[in-house]
Amino acid sequence: MLVGLGNPGREHFRTRHNLGFRVVDRLASRLAASFSPGRGRYVLARAAWEDRILFLLKPLTFMNASGEAVLEAIDRYGFDLTEVLIICDDYQLPLGRLRLRSRGSDGGHRGLASVIYHLQSEEVPRLRIGIGPLPEGITSTDFVLGEFAPSEEEIVEAILPRAEDGALLYVAEGAMRAMSIINDPAFPDECE
Repeated sequence: MLVGLGNPGREHFRTRHNLGFRVVDRLASRLAASFSPGRGRYVLARAAWEDRILFLLKPLTFMNASGEAVLEAIDRYGFDLTEVLIICDDYQLPLGRLRLRSRGSDGGHRGLASVIYHLQSEEVPRLRIGIGPLPEGITSTDFVLGEFAPSEEEIVEAILPRAEDGALLYVAEGAMRAMSIINDPAFPDECE
């Protein structure tokens, strides 16, 4: 299950905090899948890819309560944590940088904190997409809820296909292999 974190509503679509939503939206389009209401506080798309069915999920709980919806879906469909990948923004990474981890703390990301809290585990794989650095004189909340400048949006549009590919690599090859590729400095994960 590929879970994009973000905030529901058109007013949030282009904000920095909604990169997770944008990645799963693009994956749904790429795989000819459509989102529909799930049996919880989320929308869900099922997509055929290679020899498997992928579940793409977007919580409708707003970012800070994302874990509630993720837990509902895991319970409903019986996923193991190793079968879940959280896709989210990260202002501690430079704009355009991708990082895949199989576990760890929330790193100050409230949506990820909610997921970790509700799943009662830091063993939650996550693909983080850099939106940083956090500028001086602005709060992290104002920054993540702001929209990208046009020059930043160009970088975002270039990295989104790579984030899609990274998520599919995780599904196809597993966490260790995907991390060795995505996190390798030679991997073209930074747009100039």
